[in-house]
Amino acid sequence: MLKCGMSGSQVKVFGKAIQALSRISDELWLDPSEKGLALRSVNSCRSAYGCVLFSPVFFQHYQWSTSVKVNENDSTTSNLNCKLGMKSILPIFRCLNSLERNVEKCKIFTSSDLCKVVIQFFCRHGIRRTHNVCFQESQPLQVIFEKNMCSNMLIIQPRVLAEAVVLFTSSQEEVTLAVTPLSVCLKSSSDEPMDLTSSVYSEMFVGPDEFDFFQIGADTEITFCFKELKGMLTFSEATHAPIAIHFDFPGKPMALSIDDMLLEANFILATLADEPSRASSPPSLCLSQKQKRSDLMCSTNNNSKTGKNATSKAPGCILRKAAPKRLYPNETQTDIPALENCGSPIMKRVNEDISEVPESSVSNTEEGPGSSYLSFLACSLEQFLLTSDNTSTTLLTVWQQQVTVKRT
Repeated sequence: MLKCGMSGSQVKVFGKAIQALSRISDELWLDPSEKGLALRSVNSCRSAYGCVLFSPVFFQHYQWSTSVKVNENDSTTSNLNCKLGMKSILPIFRCLNSLERNVEKCKIFTSSDLCKVVIQFFCRHGIRRTHNVCFQESQPLQVIFEKNMCSNMLIIQPRVLAEAVVLFTSSQEEVTLAVTPLSVCLKSSSDEPMDLTSSVYSEMFVGPDEFDFFQIGADTEITFCFKELKGMLTFSEATHAPIAIHFDFPGKPMALSIDDMLLEANFILATLADEPSRASSPPSLCLSQKQKRSDLMCSTNNNSKTGKNATSKAPGCILRKAAPKRLYPNETQTDIPALENCGSPIMKRVNEDISEVPESSVSNTEEGPGSSYLSFLACSLEQFLLTSDNTSTTLLTVWQQQVTVKRT
């Protein structure tokens, strides 16, 4: 059982919802529940689904109850399932501007015994109009689609979207939505045959700043029916609520939704699947990623192996430059790390000076104990330590003594 009432302005919004759902199918389901009155519609090929849920706060008064069926053994309760013909209910809400001006109150209630939905309009000057619409008991279809899991989401005001829709002709059947992180393009579908005498190919680009919310996870281009988009647009203009667009890749459904305190609308539309590109692009992408990862792993392993050799050789190179090992075969390597750990500017300046030594000088020191390399180190240290403190001078004296001992 269903009983609800609304004012003239609410009648216009209610009628806009019916007009929007009429673009999807020739059948309309009334599904009352504790959450409100839901209007549902799905086309025959199951490629488009629409649902508009009016919360109980939307109506001036809202009352519903489950129907009780008494059998011989027990009694069962079930919700009211009304399937109406769109051709019978759409003419009632066709002239919405006139209804908004003249209707003061509207009542909708059902008579389960007669299988009728009664719609009454209480107009000005005491005029009352009553419409009886027969319905058929049928379970409404519901679509389970997690729109929040989509990687791409756009929220746009209806006036901005209306400017884009104006570019397309009335004969346009499909449109293509192409998105990138920098722009959004709404254009005529390229799959439709082009007739040079009557066809027009239109495109419109919208920047991210024109959207209330702009989230693009991946560059996508989807094609869908234009008729359902226009239906959602006309309904959003009546509610003055923004439209949210959720979508992923071609072949996966997209969702057009309106979320308001008084109502909630969801249109689920099928998109054209690009089978060749979908069959080839993702595997190649995954393969390239795997190849890159494998190459990266191989290069990492090689680098780790060479890195170990490099690290084992690098200290040797540093030690050869700071204090060549071949010159001091009996000396342990604990002296130089001790100097490194001191953090004094001596080792830093030594390394800087050594880095400027030509490779020929280093190679000569590796071949034999030449005096040029040692004299160069001594001169460099002496020049640096002229302005140093007494401690640094002492370290230089100790180092020179060690060099003198090793030469002998």
